[in-house]
Amino acid sequence: MRYNELTLQTHREAPANARSAGQAWLIRAGYLAHNGQVLPLGERALAKIRAFVQTPADLRQIGLSLLESAPEAYCPTPVGSHDLLFCPACGTAARAETAQVKKAMPASETPAALEKVLTPDCPTIESLAAFLGIPTSKTAKALMFVSRDSRLESSSPTLESSNLLLSNSLIANFLFIVIRGDTALSEAKLEALVGPFRLATEDEIRAIGAAPGYASPIGVKNARILVDDLIPQSANLVAGANKAGYHLLNTNYGRDYSAETVADLTQANPGDPCIRCASALSETRGWILASETGFDPEKILLALAESHHDDKGLSLPAPVAAFDVYLMQVPGKTMDTLPAAQDLYEKLQAAGLSVLFDDRNERAGVKFNDADLVGCPIRITVGERGLQNGMVEVKGRNGSEVEQIPLAETINHLRSH
Repeated sequence: MRYNELTLQTHREAPANARSAGQAWLIRAGYLAHNGQVLPLGERALAKIRAFVQTPADLRQIGLSLLESAPEAYCPTPVGSHDLLFCPACGTAARAETAQVKKAMPASETPAALEKVLTPDCPTIESLAAFLGIPTSKTAKALMFVSRDSRLESSSPTLESSNLLLSNSLIANFLFIVIRGDTALSEAKLEALVGPFRLATEDEIRAIGAAPGYASPIGVKNARILVDDLIPQSANLVAGANKAGYHLLNTNYGRDYSAETVADLTQANPGDPCIRCASALSETRGWILASETGFDPEKILLALAESHHDDKGLSLPAPVAAFDVYLMQVPGKTMDTLPAAQDLYEKLQAAGLSVLFDDRNERAGVKFNDADLVGCPIRITVGERGLQNGMVEVKGRNGSEVEQIPLAETINHLRSH
């Protein structure tokens, strides 16, 4: 393809709005517009990526570092769009919001008798633990939501309307979540179990028999109860008494209440033990290059640009480069170099190579800069000095040496390297 047929426009300066160095190079090289639109050169690269990348091994073959947690593959980079947790010891990795860890089981205790105690001005776990002089790990945290599919969903539900729904048994989608007080809910894990949800209103909380700020699952009605898998292992927790200003000491799962679902519902953190080998997890940022829906070619292109560039431009790996060869014709002062360049262009194409033919009437310096920006694996220069000796210049994008190759041997030379 001729340069002008591609309507390729390169830029000498990096865009001010680029979110990363890789994206800046893609814009400067004409793969992306400033607004993020994929341009024809970028479409060619994406087509090559779609054709080549079928497995995570293919991503490694083109030089991308990967973390994997089937069916997902992540490319770690500080400018990535997701928080990731990974184990440096065994390689286990996951999105931070869904990562699982090896939870430390608490010491065994004999269940003690329930005791209702006055706890004024203690609507939070922190204020409750401070008031009672206990660690937050000895408390049970109540979180309440309503499924987005519930018929209770409305812009401004009232107590009257909530009671009406309750009387008709239509609030089965009220979600009462219990986790230990020293942990945090992973909303992503909960959504994977129950689908979309929203926070319950105070009227909705009261309608199931709970008290906002002092709630527990003991005695509530018409609610779906879900507990984190640490809860059945944690004896004698302090939980709300469903009465403002009061809590219950020594609540125990199984004796005092049960749940429809017991599952991992809590957020993993850096330093937590790996689910597989118990080594401490580390955190990073990254892009998700593959998921259960397949590979994301645009993210792969961004990841490649981030890791495959230098101070002159892109250097995309050969299997996914937009073109195999950047063929540059340099106008001569005493001879017309275009016919030889045109002939070589046709022969390269006939040999099955994709070629970007730069036959523009531009200075050599402009063409060399654009060749480095675009980042094709091989640059061939057809110029007056070389042609006078029957030679062309061949240079690899990542190489430092320029080779003088007989014009007639150009294709054989490329095939042998």
